[in-house]
Amino acid sequence: MTLPNKNPEVTKFLEGQNHPLHQEIELLRECILTANANLTENIKWNGPNYCFAGEDRITMKINPPKLIQLIFHRGAKVKEQPKEKLLAKDFGLLEWRGNDRAIATFRNKQDIESRKSELMEIVSAWIKATE
Repeated sequence: MTLPNKNPEVTKFLEGQNHPLHQEIELLRECILTANANLTENIKWNGPNYCFAGEDRITMKINPPKLIQLIFHRGAKVKEQPKEKLLAKDFGLLEWRGNDRAIATFRNKQDIESRKSELMEIVSAWIKATE
């Protein structure tokens, strides 16, 4: 699948990493970029990062190379905490680290494949909640 918002610079960076979970990283990239065509992709904290309207929203933590985590956040600047979690539904996938920050952890391709639709729903809902 060709995604117009897939950044070739990120692809080049990841190819140079020789990461043992490279297939999983690519699958997650595809899920995230398919979930919202308005996301842009770059590198932050040595991993793929996704922005909406120029603001960081989802960062992929690929090290240590035993698992992959998606950090859902509202950008680099500290903002006042919302009174409630940004998403009412977490699909059993999110571990909350504050009302405006959550982490989804994936250990292998099967983890991602089995939760793909929920992940795409979370990405869509997260962007909507943080725009």
